[in-house]
Amino acid sequence: MESKQAATGFSALAQETRLDLMRLLASRGASGMAAGEIAAALEQPPSTLSFHLTQLEQAQLIQSVRRGRQLIYSVRFFGLRALFGFLTETCCAGRPELSGDLARLFPNDLPEQDSMTATFNVLFLCTHNSARSLMAQAILEKVGRGKFNAYSAGSHPARAPMPEVIAKLKALGHDVSGLHCKSWNQFTGPDAPQMDFVITLCDTLHGQDCPDVGDNPITAAWPLPDPAKFKGTPAEHATMINELYGMIRRRLEIFINLPYASLDRMALKKRLAELGDSRRAPV
Repeated sequence: MESKQAATGFSALAQETRLDLMRLLASRGASGMAAGEIAAALEQPPSTLSFHLTQLEQAQLIQSVRRGRQLIYSVRFFGLRALFGFLTETCCAGRPELSGDLARLFPNDLPEQDSMTATFNVLFLCTHNSARSLMAQAILEKVGRGKFNAYSAGSHPARAPMPEVIAKLKALGHDVSGLHCKSWNQFTGPDAPQMDFVITLCDTLHGQDCPDVGDNPITAAWPLPDPAKFKGTPAEHATMINELYGMIRRRLEIFINLPYASLDRMALKKRLAELGDSRRAPV
């Protein structure tokens, strides 16, 4: 790093709001944050925040990627480490170990990563938000970590998740601490996270009422049987839960590996529809 570039970097950091901004983005890691989320968290007007983001981006300390209508920002860790590595590369008469943790945390040979991985918000909907959509949320949180943020809701949410579903998810190593039944209305207000995908899991062939979420996100229907309506012995019900989990997981494992960078909106919608088609979907 040249002295002029280092001076630009340190100058960009020499402001309280930008320091807070860097710490906030660092806490989010590679997934980053939308500009609106940053403005709300730091209580900054959009115009002021835009100025600070521009200063940090010009100093090559943060990076951005467009996701739909949003710009997502994250720390450019290579740039940050290179900046502080500039202070230690000539340290201590040829004995960089005397600089302690700085030399260890900011090595000069760190490989650069120019690209930022875009994250997508996915909302799963069903009637009661007690089984199918909670399963999908938990599975995607695990298999899509770092690339997808999973949410779930119901048109007529139950009071509590189905115990058999929670037990199944726990047994398979899923984090269930944040799973609870909630109304889809929570995702329609101005402060709600903007969804990139909305997938309904209702068994529409049996007349269940799935809410209309509009045309902004890419939508798909993956109709699956409602375990609350299943009639059978406890053993048969457990088998049904196992099969339901398998159906959802196989679809999501395909979903997370779709070539998002090369598919346009219509192509993505078609691929999601194919996953929901019982004649073509993985079983």
